[in-house]
Amino acid sequence: MQEGRIPVSVITGFLGSGKTTLLNYLVHHPGMGETAVIVNEFGEVGLDHELIEKSDENTILLGSGCLCCTVRGDLVDTLGDLSVRRLKGEVPPFKRVVIETTGLADPAPILHTLMSVPVVGRYVLDNVVTTVDVVNGYDTLQNHDEAVKQVAIADRILMTKSDLVEADSMTGLSSYLRKLNPAAPTANVVNGEIDPSGLFGSLRFDLETKSDEVRQWLMAERYPDAHHEKEHRHNVNRHKDNIEAFCLRFDQPLDWKTTALWLDSLVANQGEKLLRVKGILDVEGIAEPIVIHAVQHLFHPPVRIESWPQAQRESRIVFITRDLPRSAVEEALQKAKNLIRLQSVA
Repeated sequence: MQEGRIPVSVITGFLGSGKTTLLNYLVHHPGMGETAVIVNEFGEVGLDHELIEKSDENTILLGSGCLCCTVRGDLVDTLGDLSVRRLKGEVPPFKRVVIETTGLADPAPILHTLMSVPVVGRYVLDNVVTTVDVVNGYDTLQNHDEAVKQVAIADRILMTKSDLVEADSMTGLSSYLRKLNPAAPTANVVNGEIDPSGLFGSLRFDLETKSDEVRQWLMAERYPDAHHEKEHRHNVNRHKDNIEAFCLRFDQPLDWKTTALWLDSLVANQGEKLLRVKGILDVEGIAEPIVIHAVQHLFHPPVRIESWPQAQRESRIVFITRDLPRSAVEEALQKAKNLIRLQSVA
C-alpha cells in the first residue's frame, strides 16, 4: 500500500534545539535533492522560513533542488495543495517531504494526521527525528511536556550543541533520553552537520516499537472531544496559557550598544523565561542584516548574512516566553536606552 506514495519525515524538537540549523545544512546537501520542506511557523510571528533561504510568500526555492513551503494553516490543506501544484508543474518535482514542527508543537496530532487523514493518502510517514539541545535539554525535559513527547516519539535523536559542553556533562542527559526512549539511536551533531542518508528513507515509523504511552497519545488524537474536534485538529501548537509569542518591529536602524545591553540584561535576569529569541536586525553602520538567537541563558554570537530575506529593511525580533509579558521586555529595552543615554552624557 506504501508503493508510489511520497515519504514524509518529521523533524521536531523544543524551542532552540537546533532544528533550523539542521535544516539549513540539509537543504544544501546533495543528498536532499527533490525534497519539499514544510516549515510549520508558530502563529504569525515566525522567522524560520526566511532564515532558511530567501522566500517569496509561501514558497521558497532552494539551490539544492529543494523547495520549501511555509505552513500557517492546516497541515492537511498544505499537503493537498502541494500535491496539486506538483501535478500541475507549478513547483519543482519532489520525491520526499520533510516537515519541521514548531518548538512548542505536540507531535502527536501531526503524526496522527499523517497516519490517518484520507486526503494525505498520497503520502506515507517515514520517520521522526528529534533534536535535543545538550545545554538546556535536561531542564527543558523537566519543565515541558511537549519536549518529553518529542523525545519519546522519535525514531532518531540528535543531540545538538555538544561542542558547547564538556563530554562528562552529557552523561546525565544521555541516560535520561534512553529512559524516555530506549529504542531510538542518538547522535551528536554540531552545526547541523549530518548526512541525510542516515536520517531519512527507512520507512521505519512503527507503533509496535513505541511505548504504551506513545500509543495512547496517538489513540487520544483519534477520538478528540466532539465539542472541540475542529479546534483540536487545527491547533497543532497547543501549549500552556503562560507561554506567549510576540514580535517586536523597528523601522529605524538599531544602535548596537543599546540592543546588546538590552538583550544581555534579559538573558541574565530573565533567562529561564526566554524559551526562544530569534531576530533579524538592521544595525546602524552595517549594510548586511544581523541574525541573533538565544535560548534561555544561552545567547549565541550574532551572525551577519549576505542579504535581506524580505524586501523591506526592518528589524524584527521574535520572543517566545514563559511568564514574561511583552510589556516587561519593552520595559527592559527602555531601561537600556536610558542607561546608554546617561553614559553618553557622562
